[in-house]
Amino acid sequence: METDRIRKPSFMYALSMLISSIAIVSIGILAFDAPIQILMLISMLVLIPFMMGLGYSYKQVEKSMLTSMSRALQPGLILLTVGILIGAWIASGTVPTLIYYGVKAVSPEFFLVTTLIFTSVVAIFTGTSWGTVGTAGVAMMGVGTALGIPVGVTAGAIVSGAYFGDKMSPLSDTTNLAPAVSGGEIFAHIKHMLWTALPAYIITAIIFTIIGLKYNATTVDAASISQLTAYLNEHFKLGIVTLLPIVVLITLLILKKPAVPSIFIGAAVGGVIAVAYQGTSLADTLSIFYDGYQVDSGIAMVDELLQRGGLTSMLGLIALFLFALGLGGMLAESGVLEALIASFADKIQHTGTLVFVTIVVSYATLMIGGSVYFSTVMGGTLMRPIFERLNLKPENLSRILEDTGTQAAPLVPWTGGGMYTAATLGVATTTYLPFAFLAFITPMISLFYGITGLTMTKKEQPEKKEKKPKQEKKKTAMQPLEA
Repeated sequence: METDRIRKPSFMYALSMLISSIAIVSIGILAFDAPIQILMLISMLVLIPFMMGLGYSYKQVEKSMLTSMSRALQPGLILLTVGILIGAWIASGTVPTLIYYGVKAVSPEFFLVTTLIFTSVVAIFTGTSWGTVGTAGVAMMGVGTALGIPVGVTAGAIVSGAYFGDKMSPLSDTTNLAPAVSGGEIFAHIKHMLWTALPAYIITAIIFTIIGLKYNATTVDAASISQLTAYLNEHFKLGIVTLLPIVVLITLLILKKPAVPSIFIGAAVGGVIAVAYQGTSLADTLSIFYDGYQVDSGIAMVDELLQRGGLTSMLGLIALFLFALGLGGMLAESGVLEALIASFADKIQHTGTLVFVTIVVSYATLMIGGSVYFSTVMGGTLMRPIFERLNLKPENLSRILEDTGTQAAPLVPWTGGGMYTAATLGVATTTYLPFAFLAFITPMISLFYGITGLTMTKKEQPEKKEKKPKQEKKKTAMQPLEA
């Protein structure tokens, strides 16, 4: 049989495969500023002879790519419908209403910490970081831009809040997945995460409060704000009616309805309001669904905020997602990660070393697989036996998976979370990455606990019963009954 001649890679062979794929992407970006989609495709092609050298046929290599790529279908559909939703919500007046009243209601000094808390609450109740970024996040980006807050800082606050709320919500898919692959229970997992998430969140809130204090009435461009609010008030009907799409979408998300139809229904409600309430023609509304909202107001801030969305805005990201997953599928199928970890797994004897290795594995699987689900499943599967050997409770492992892979998902440009966040907020990943403070602080606290042993709870050892010496009984015709 064909599978009989497939062999596992040695440590050096696996390392060569991993370094080759990383080098192509990093050198291509740094030296030639090449599109990452092309670099991912080249990396896939370079790995083909490596896999065939292990005994795989080309058909088996192709199958590993396509099987992994198939996981891009649902996130790809979500990306497309979110593109439609953004355009529809601008045409319906939903986004303009949020920007208009947000600018008037929120103080610039406390805008960032308000954004952090607001997005956290929305994510906890909806159980979705993507839904939070696409609703509350889009609105806060508009308000922040109008208040003169740098887009990277605003996006950093949105990402920190959305992903904190997501991982602390029992409604979240990743919050359910992490304990499942680690062998734990969801509420024990959430409770255990408080040890790292809560102090990291407080520190993050303090940082955003301090940063926000330098933005006040004197730093806001009053003339631009006046131009913006005047344009929005003149060209859109603002009010409660325009907020109906948000109410519909959040309700569907809270009810845990499927993401794609929920987002499209939210977009459709926006389209109906655009036609019936804003007076946009049906033909123009459908065009906005496809190409996004187009405006040439002559006012830079207005054009920057409103010229966005549409199905076509997401096509490049979907191509990137496909190639990233294909590359991850090849590396997973060939056993690269298992070979690298197996070389030193037996040497891990201390919780500090274990936590550090788990953090590295979580980040590596996230970057290789291009998906937080891939990272969680692979990281949990690879590291679980070591946690069990050291008699550690499963919530220790699931906590680290969430502290790292889940929170870093929007910070890697080619992951689903990174592509979605960048496209939805209209900000490059590298622009908001330095301000996603929660994603950096949390794993540092997690590593501190690993080194010190604090909060690294262990399983209870069953008590060994001492064996009592057997007393020889005299053989008699009849033994007395015990009382």
